Amino acid sequence: MKPRIVLALLLLAFFALTTSAAADWVEESDEVTQAVLNTQAKFMAEGAANLGLDEYDENIMDLRPEVYERARAEDERLAGMVRDRLKTAEHPKVIQDLEILLQSLEDGLESSALQRRYMLNYYNLPQGLFYGFRAILDPRIDPSRHAAALVRLKKYNGTAEGFEPVVELAKARTVERFAESGLIGPFKGELERDLNNVPRFLGGMRDLFANSGLEGWEQDYDLLEEQLSAYADWLREEMLPRSRTDHRLPEPVYADNLKNFGVRMAPEDLIRTAQFGFQEIRSQMKSIARQIAEQRGWENGELMHVMAELKKEQIPQDTILEVYNERLAAIEDIIRKEKIVTLPDRAANIRLATEAESASIPAPFMSPP
Repeated sequence: MKPRIVLALLLLAFFALTTSAAADWVEESDEVTQAVLNTQAKFMAEGAANLGLDEYDENIMDLRPEVYERARAEDERLAGMVRDRLKTAEHPKVIQDLEILLQSLEDGLESSALQRRYMLNYYNLPQGLFYGFRAILDPRIDPSRHAAALVRLKKYNGTAEGFEPVVELAKARTVERFAESGLIGPFKGELERDLNNVPRFLGGMRDLFANSGLEGWEQDYDLLEEQLSAYADWLREEMLPRSRTDHRLPEPVYADNLKNFGVRMAPEDLIRTAQFGFQEIRSQMKSIARQIAEQRGWENGELMHVMAELKKEQIPQDTILEVYNERLAAIEDIIRKEKIVTLPDRAANIRLATEAESASIPAPFMSPP
């Protein structure tokens, strides 16, 4: 056998072995991750679709009695399972994945414990249900999954056998904590915003069904809409009086919220850093404001005046999409000219957000097709 042929065969064998080893570690990592996702999806099925778990399309959130205790016990069990797997894991990438997974579980346990200790929370059902339905009725989703929304609908409104209306379960889980002393109610401004957005989410859900091509949903949805409207009235009566006007959170909860956004710095250190950064950015903004005032012939070049004047120049609703398309085209030209990245040979898909989407995220955002 010629040397070059031997070398080629050796290279092929090595590639096959490394490919097999790579597949092995991915399979091992996926096995543990899948076990965690499957368990957590039992408590919050609405989020499972976004993670690719379409087998939970017909399931709904678990708000039955002792849901906190049951969910916590499962997360503690999962954390123990991951720790055990770490003891025997050998591949460095598997170890890395398991450490990330364990950190996520431990962070989740800490967050839920802090929320339980300090906060009297409520369930924003209209928004949650809107996104639950959107995950399986979005036009980009395989139409074969749409029928699951009809099953969910009956489970939510309590007409499915063995199910109680989700609004009654949500109220029960909230009321059972009213007697606990020392809990802090929701921020009044946040609660009022959620209540004001209820009609938008109800309309958004109705549009999802109307545009889905499904039949026979109207009566069940009318019942759910009636229940959610009554739930909003209940929140006004029971939660608004228990809300707080001070937006500040207990320090442990605030620090935990920062951690969940990837910031593990102590709040005091973060405040000092932020104050310095704010002053630096403000100085830059003052300089830019003076330049803008000079360009536009404004006598007053103070920052707040310039900002107030600029805010008067709102883009009309009927031209927003046109402006975004123009801006994106200009950005794409720069990207292609400078060879920053390779772009697809097609136009980008841009659409205006629905009222329900805008209510949830009141700023421009991307939702890839």
